[in-house]
Amino acid sequence: MDNTVTRLAILGSTGSIGRQTLDVVRNLSPRFSVVALAAGQNLDLLRQQIEEFSPEYVYCEGENALNDTGTGYETLSLEEIASHEHVDMVVIATSGKSGLLATLAAVRAGKNVALANKESLVMAGEIIMREAEASGASILPIDSEHSAIWQCLQGEAQSATRIILTASGGPFRSYSPQQLEQVTAAQALKHPSWQMGPKVTIDSATLMNKGLEIIEARWLFDVPFENIRVIIHPQSIIHSMVEFTDGSVKAQLSNPDMRMPIQYALTYPERLPNPELPRIDWDKLAELTFEQPDFNKFPCLKLAMEAGRKGGTCPSVLCAADEVAVDLFLSGAIKFTDIARLVEQVQEEHKTVPRPTLEDIIAADTWARQRVNELAAGGTPC
Repeated sequence: MDNTVTRLAILGSTGSIGRQTLDVVRNLSPRFSVVALAAGQNLDLLRQQIEEFSPEYVYCEGENALNDTGTGYETLSLEEIASHEHVDMVVIATSGKSGLLATLAAVRAGKNVALANKESLVMAGEIIMREAEASGASILPIDSEHSAIWQCLQGEAQSATRIILTASGGPFRSYSPQQLEQVTAAQALKHPSWQMGPKVTIDSATLMNKGLEIIEARWLFDVPFENIRVIIHPQSIIHSMVEFTDGSVKAQLSNPDMRMPIQYALTYPERLPNPELPRIDWDKLAELTFEQPDFNKFPCLKLAMEAGRKGGTCPSVLCAADEVAVDLFLSGAIKFTDIARLVEQVQEEHKTVPRPTLEDIIAADTWARQRVNELAAGGTPC
């Protein structure tokens, strides 16, 4: 067993993934040292985390409100934390666009990046993977599906011929189109299998999350889009599968608990015992079932697949439009089904830049956010 202490920076420490990462750290102490914490506006929880873990570096959107803690930390930007020489591994647990520049900073600095932020690779996968190859940085997936694929590929001399991403189907897989029109934010935030942040939970309900994972898998595992498929698996026990040229299929199974893939990324290539992680009870597991996704009921999945195939700035526009539309839905400004409608309209209006620079990607993101708000408000300016 490696006794080296890994120095962690956790970006998004007060969110769902960040909190579960700190749970893993507590249970594997003293294997890890938390040298940096970064959060949004949950100052109360961030103060508690600072008091418990005594980080050297902190970032938060309301940083001035933390000056009374007296813990002696230094305030840095997300990019400065992600690339700091005192950091061995960066956990990118933010949601949406906020993780993009920090992910780039970390890979350019040659860090090990435990990545939970889908949007970074969706928006700028080609750039990030190129920078990681140049610097020697490792990108270790935290998403349960991508962790499953990663684990299934270990020890294989040949590439996979097909990747099968599993999806729970969310809370509305049996709903009719008419029922989907009436879905409330409170209903959409009740995921049947996973405990996640609001943005990811809504994306799981629309199946946008699975579409983003297809694009992410394409970059992480260098597999063509046509060799990646999605299948609905309501029990959320099989987290994804990999098929090889001889027809053999490998699957990774575990209870739906994000601490499992988080720990695997943090301790790779070791597997360490953790009594807090649940085990599958084979006496109670009655069935494992599968079904095809319904693109008519969940058009966000199809929209994401189309954006991934088009490439260029289309995935950036997809992410930005979805992020704004989800916020509008959570605030009560639009209906659940309007999320897909707005994303589709913005995608149709967008003029794709085929080989975008980072500046092109950010410009497309900015345009898409503005356009969604204009369309939601009933306006036509562009």
